Amino acid sequence: MKTLILLAGLLLQGTALAQQRPADLDYSYVELRFVDVNSNGGDGIRFNASYDLGNNWQIVGGLTSLDFNNNVDSTAFELGAGYVWHYSNDFDFFSTLRYVNAEIDNPVQSTDDDGLAFSAGTRGLLAPKFEIRGAVHHITVGNSDTYLELAGDYYFTPQFAAGLSVEFAGDTDVITIGGRWFFK
Repeated sequence: MKTLILLAGLLLQGTALAQQRPADLDYSYVELRFVDVNSNGGDGIRFNASYDLGNNWQIVGGLTSLDFNNNVDSTAFELGAGYVWHYSNDFDFFSTLRYVNAEIDNPVQSTDDDGLAFSAGTRGLLAPKFEIRGAVHHITVGNSDTYLELAGDYYFTPQFAAGLSVEFAGDTDVITIGGRWFFK
């Protein structure tokens, strides 16, 4: 936990020094990502959406569906709100609070759990077409967990970006690859 907090602090500091972004980063988008979970051989898809309400507020949501090699399936639904701080002309800080409902099915039984997820991070451009993101996430579903996410996207057009993210959490690492379409 201390390592995650230290890494997040270093990421925020390094990002603050390295960023050069245009006037505004867009917070109205839909995103589709392929997800690979290193433990238990799981993979699946994640669909995320965000809509900018104005005055720095946003609505966020997502649906993740994973299949594991041991005949276990997992589905998680998230819905919540976020706030963006335009800290300077160079980058933004953001935070979100989401309700999460997760269902895990295996050949013997099905379990359902819900809780909250909180995220805080930074987002900006290292180069005119290359965005980086870093965030610390905490989720209270199941055994509760805190994890660090590092991500990068390349903008092919002003409305479409694609890239990679890596999430580090205890014994589980998650890699995603996908695209984001901005619609506002």
